[in-house]
Amino acid sequence: MAVEKFEFKTEVKQLLDLMIHSLYSHKEVFLRELISNASDAIDRARYESLQDSAVLENETGWKIKISVDKDANTLTVSDNGLGMTRVEAVEALGTIAHSGTKGFLEALQAREVKDNPELIGQFGVGFYSSFMVADRITVLTRRAGQKESAVRWESTGDGAFTVEDAEKAGKGTDVILHLKDEEKEYLESWEIRRIVKKYSDFIEHPIVMDVEREQESELAKGQKVKIKEEETLNSMKAIWLKDKSAVTDEEYKEFYKHVSHDFFEPLKVIHYKAEGTTEFSALLFVPSKAPFNILYKDYKAGPTLYVKRVQIMDHCEDLIPPYLRFVRGVIDSADLPLNVSREILQNNRLVETIKTSVIKKVIEVLNELKKDDYGKYREFHSEFGRILKEGIHYDFQRREAIADLLLFPSTKTEENKLTTFQEYVDNMKDGQDEIYYITGTSLKDVLKSPYLEAFREKDYEVLIFLDEIDDFVMNTLEFKGKKLKSVLKGDINLGTPEEKEKEEKKYGKLLELIKDRLKEDVKDVRFSGRLTDSPCVLVGEEDDLDPQMEKLLKAMGQEVPENKKVLEINQNHPLLVAMNNLFEKDKKNEALKEYIELLYDQALVLKGSPPKDPAAFSKMIARLMVESASTKGAEG
Repeated sequence: MAVEKFEFKTEVKQLLDLMIHSLYSHKEVFLRELISNASDAIDRARYESLQDSAVLENETGWKIKISVDKDANTLTVSDNGLGMTRVEAVEALGTIAHSGTKGFLEALQAREVKDNPELIGQFGVGFYSSFMVADRITVLTRRAGQKESAVRWESTGDGAFTVEDAEKAGKGTDVILHLKDEEKEYLESWEIRRIVKKYSDFIEHPIVMDVEREQESELAKGQKVKIKEEETLNSMKAIWLKDKSAVTDEEYKEFYKHVSHDFFEPLKVIHYKAEGTTEFSALLFVPSKAPFNILYKDYKAGPTLYVKRVQIMDHCEDLIPPYLRFVRGVIDSADLPLNVSREILQNNRLVETIKTSVIKKVIEVLNELKKDDYGKYREFHSEFGRILKEGIHYDFQRREAIADLLLFPSTKTEENKLTTFQEYVDNMKDGQDEIYYITGTSLKDVLKSPYLEAFREKDYEVLIFLDEIDDFVMNTLEFKGKKLKSVLKGDINLGTPEEKEKEEKKYGKLLELIKDRLKEDVKDVRFSGRLTDSPCVLVGEEDDLDPQMEKLLKAMGQEVPENKKVLEINQNHPLLVAMNNLFEKDKKNEALKEYIELLYDQALVLKGSPPKDPAAFSKMIARLMVESASTKGAEG
């Protein structure tokens, strides 16, 4: 087949432009990414060979080879893994298959992340990082187990690439970098050794390179001859199978960077072996920073799954719940079959046992971190607290344990301090049966809310939830037998039944008038148990959507049913006293109707909504101001 020319997809062109103009100072990561891709290709070949021995092609040993040609100024990374067909090469090397590409490119251009090479690996675009050091890349590849021709892919990073048939003796892929003149340091064996040791020492396949050595001549004694032999550059240690006492902190850090493509060090290492009915080794890490793409739908979660040191799956989502998707690492099982598939994993009792053990261990380690190093735990919570709280909704069995890991501000916490559900329960008032909370978007604004007035007067603590999903997640939670109750919804009465009966007797008839006047606007009118200073508020019923959730759904374009609210009136406010005096003198006084409308408009404004009739509201306020000013003027 003749040479075909293809245009890169638009997002690849943008990416190449950024790469070629050296956004990163850590250019050396290109070799890490090529080695990682080669390792993945071998893992896929090993896995496919379990069902199709033709993939092996008489293979005697898997390896990744780095070759240098100083005369041609080329660096080649070769593997004897799965390889690619022509169609696969065009698709894999011409497109970024990631829905978050636009966001990635925006982040790449942002000043604060221009020098973070972990983004390259996280978004699966490591191959293109080679254009930071090469002005031309040639890829020679042949699919294992297939007799069709090999494929030659080539590009200079100018927005296009060519593909043609080629000859290749063995299966696998050769990536040939034609280095820029200023990047010749990557042809030096000492530099290659350093990079491999730094980033790829834990790759379980040998990474080899031909090196020239001198030795005694077998033909002429006393003379030295130069020979070339393969040197293995990496240790290939299955670090997760070692006893944790035999692993250094530095080894943990480098292995974490290898499995996560993260540039930052892990916040916490979780290394343990499970023995008994199910045996497995786990080396897991809690990152110190949230991956840039963790909120995208196609974020690849789950640890790498090995069975008896054979990698079966790169991201095994069945081994970890979504609310712990930030956990990275490796799990190696001694009991699962080598030919396990995704379908088998989803219904496998052993997998469920491993998952249960991992969840328990992670929650246990996070609790220890919260207890022993609260400052570090605060760092973790600021990055992953929002993700962690998803477990309250999805993991009913462990919801209380998950809830105890969450941190919140409250009406009693000092500035920059947070509290927990356990601390809240420990400090509850005698006779208090519920955990009170309020939702909002700004701590400063929430603390000014009129909905908190009675709680402050009675010295009741109220938790402050600032994430949009909080009410949705929390409203069915019970912690230590205490239900959570929003101060924005439902009827609240912190007083005694006798006080309530007295108020209803005194103002009951006025309340009926207000109900009748506003029957088209509100669901009900009642005296408030939550107000002490403000005259009125609008509240939802217990089962209504939280205001924050309403805003979120509307912003997403969702239709939200318009439920009428309940108008609560502060029976101790001077305004109600004045209205009741007017009512007792003249039940049909026209001013009463205006005051009732004004009361409702005030409630709308406090809720963050415009008055029912802004023009009428403005005129009424102006008129009342004039009357008040005239009265004071006459008194003066």
